[in-house]
Amino acid sequence: MKNGKNPSRRQKQAIAAAKLVPDNWLVYKAEPGSLHIVNRNTQSTKIIKS
Repeated sequence: MKNGKNPSRRQKQAIAAAKLVPDNWLVYKAEPGSLHIVNRNTQSTKIIKS
């Protein structure tokens, strides 16, 4: 599993805009054009474009 961090308020807004529940996701990589997140429960990963 990738070690994720709690998302900031702006990152939570980006996760919510992608129709995901921000409380279920951790950020493991934040790049200028994308946000790499991992699920707290299933450890599945997603990349959100911004």
